[in-house]
Amino acid sequence: MIEQKKMFGPLTPEATQVILESISDGVFTIDYNWEITSFNRAAEEITGICRKEAIGRHCWEVFRSNMCESECALKKTMEEGRPYVSTSAYIINSSRKKIPISVSTSLLIDKNNDVIGGVEIFRDHSLVEQLRKELSASFQVEDIVSNSNTMKKIFNILPQVSHSDATVLIEGETGTGKELLARAIHNMGPRKNRPFMAINCGALPDTLLESELFGYKKGAFTHAAKDKPGKFSLAEGGTVFLDEIGDTSPAFQVSLLRVLQEHEFTPLGGLEKEKTDVRIIAASNKDLSELMASDQFRQDLYYRINVVKLFLPPLRRRMEDVPLLVERFISKMNLRQAKLIQGIDQAVLAVLMSHSFPGNIRELENIIEHAFVLCQDGTITCEHLPGFLAGKPVSPGDTRADPVKNAQINLIADALARNNYNRNAAAKELGIHKSTLFRRIKKLGIKL
Repeated sequence: MIEQKKMFGPLTPEATQVILESISDGVFTIDYNWEITSFNRAAEEITGICRKEAIGRHCWEVFRSNMCESECALKKTMEEGRPYVSTSAYIINSSRKKIPISVSTSLLIDKNNDVIGGVEIFRDHSLVEQLRKELSASFQVEDIVSNSNTMKKIFNILPQVSHSDATVLIEGETGTGKELLARAIHNMGPRKNRPFMAINCGALPDTLLESELFGYKKGAFTHAAKDKPGKFSLAEGGTVFLDEIGDTSPAFQVSLLRVLQEHEFTPLGGLEKEKTDVRIIAASNKDLSELMASDQFRQDLYYRINVVKLFLPPLRRRMEDVPLLVERFISKMNLRQAKLIQGIDQAVLAVLMSHSFPGNIRELENIIEHAFVLCQDGTITCEHLPGFLAGKPVSPGDTRADPVKNAQINLIADALARNNYNRNAAAKELGIHKSTLFRRIKKLGIKL
């Protein structure tokens, strides 16, 4: 009888090396001095650093990741003696390009069960990230993300608005992102390579506001030791963003009107007029038409700045954007603070969806930042929320199982209430056909 040969036996070091070279994930090992002892082919391709350069160097010199400074996964594994998995990290390759990756680490143990170092496996997620961006492209313009119908209408006309030179008025409550929208208009238009200058008109008295915008000449007032150009000069060819313009005095409004009409201004203490070529974008958290009706805002200035009017809805009227915004803030803070927070749990999402957000998007960002301080890694839970939210009960009708559905109910109910339960008017405001609204009312079980 012929003895059959074994197909497989114990793996030799050479066979192990062949396996490591054949996998698509990057793999490297370190010793107790944090020096790289092996570096596979995929690690070379992802980092752009060849094996000869990597072996013998400290891992942070080669594997330049946002985790290296404070949240090193390999360090946690070496200190705590357990595997570690991260789903949110990046490295800087040899071409100084940021590469999104996922990481897993474990101890390197010899045949005697002695720890001799650590091993890290990392996967390149560049393609996944690219696909994710393409899928979310319809929800994003510049730094603004939204899935609401009202915001999509603004997104649709933004290219035309950006490429014109018309004065734009942006209205919306404090914290809705008026400056972000103004920057998007600037960055998408022909003036994008010129300066963008922003000033909060409501924060300064007239004299300081005029000196900031128009500049001043030497000797114009005490301590004016030399000429100082204003924002209209510094932003030449670019954009000046006048935030909270509704808080300005009638006297300043006259000065601003002259600039808009004649495209020239006189610096404080100056004798000669100076020409200016800037685009004006104004913003207000107040209804300027109501201020105009009560003689608190000049009618002629109102019609000068109200060539194109955009209204940013408060967050409570676009609650479907909360998950998108939370994801954006977490990604941004992970990069800025070198953390590995993966997201929020369903209970936190339910609490956020039941909150009215009087401070709008800025308040939501502050809430997530507060949670970031308390949450070291993993997922944000209710215990990481600020005190006024941590124990907040979810209102009747809300469901922790499906907070997005609850947001849809609130959105439709609010639109109906604002339009005196006229379903045609509510459908028009929501940007959907009336039959679509009827179906959603029935599906969501909304009682009129």
